[in-house]
Amino acid sequence: MSHGGDNAGVVGRKKDKVVVCRDLKEKIMPLLYSREDLEVVLWPEDRACERPWLLENIKGAAGVILVLGEKVNTEFLEAAGPNLRAVSTMSVGHEHIDKVEVTKRGIKVGYTPDVLTDAVADISVMLALMASRNVGETIDLVNRGLWPAFSWSPFAFCGPQLSTSTPNATRTVGFLGFGRIAKATLSRLVPFGVTHCVYSSRPTSKPDPVADAKLAKELNIQEVRRVSMDELASQSDVVFVLAPGGAETRHLINEDFLKKMKESAILVNTARGTLVDSDALAKALRERWIWAAGVDVVEGEPNVDQTHPLVKEPKCVVLPHIGSATIETRLAMATLAVKNLLAGLDGKPMPAPLIT
Repeated sequence: MSHGGDNAGVVGRKKDKVVVCRDLKEKIMPLLYSREDLEVVLWPEDRACERPWLLENIKGAAGVILVLGEKVNTEFLEAAGPNLRAVSTMSVGHEHIDKVEVTKRGIKVGYTPDVLTDAVADISVMLALMASRNVGETIDLVNRGLWPAFSWSPFAFCGPQLSTSTPNATRTVGFLGFGRIAKATLSRLVPFGVTHCVYSSRPTSKPDPVADAKLAKELNIQEVRRVSMDELASQSDVVFVLAPGGAETRHLINEDFLKKMKESAILVNTARGTLVDSDALAKALRERWIWAAGVDVVEGEPNVDQTHPLVKEPKCVVLPHIGSATIETRLAMATLAVKNLLAGLDGKPMPAPLIT
C-alpha cells in the first residue's frame, strides 16, 4: 500500500519514500500521511512484515519504521541503498539493528525508551504476585474444570506473601539492573511493605552510596544498596531481572545464581529472555531451589510452545512479551517512532536517538 500527500509537494522535488512495517492505525498514521513531501509505503497486514516484501520496498527509501522482528543488517542496508538516512524502531530493544553497519553508513537511528517504563513496572509487580500466589496453577485448575473435585486443605496452593507480615517483618527486593524501570518497580512495591532494596549493576558504572541513601529516604525504606551478584541472589525475596540484553549479559541468571537464591524466592524477568538460562530456571523450579518464577520474555521467543521447559513447569508463569501492551504505552511508542523518523529525515535531532 502506497500513500502520498494530496498535492505534488515542492515543485521539482522528488518525494522521500518511507517504508512502514506495521500499520500504526488511525491515530498515528496521519502524522505521516499529512506530510506532502513523503511517499508512505505501508505493509498492509496486521502481522509480521514478510522479508521479501520489505527488501523489495525498501529500495531507494529515505526512512523506515520497524519493530523488533525486522533485522537491519547488511542485506537490508544494501537493498535500501544510499538514500536511507533514518531508521526508527518502535521498541526499546535494538538487538535487531547492526549498529556497526548503520553507523558506517551515517544513518540515524531512533528508538522508544522511557515511554514504556510504567507499563513494564506494572507487569513486573503483577508477575511477582502471580508467581508467589500460584496463579498459573490455580487458573489452570479452574479452566480445566477441576475446581469442583478439588479437596481443600489448609495449605493448598499457598505461597510466600509479597508484602510484610507478622512472621516476615522485612522484605527485600533485588534488581539485576537498576535503571528507570527498576526504580519505577521499586516505588510500586513500597506500599506492600518492602523494607530493603539491593541491586547489581554493570561493572563499568560507579557505585553511588549517596544517591542510594537519598532514594531510600525518598521512598521511606530502610536501605537501597548495591551488592555483588552472589549477595543479590542470597538476600532477595524477589529478584527482578531488568538489565539490557546482548552478549555481555547472556545467562547472567544461571545455575550458579539460582542455587544461591532462597527456597522461598521468586524470579521475575521482564527485560530480555537472553538474560536467563531457561533450562537452568526450569531445573531450579523442578528441584525446588526457588519457589516460583514469572517471565514475560523467553530466550528464543516467539518459538515457545507447550514443550518448552519453562511452559512445562507449573510454578512458572509465562507471558508472551506483553510488558508494553497497554493502549497508552503503544500509542506513545508509535508516536515517538514517527517523531524520530521525521526528525531524522528533516535533519533535526531525534527525540530519542540511538545513533546520531
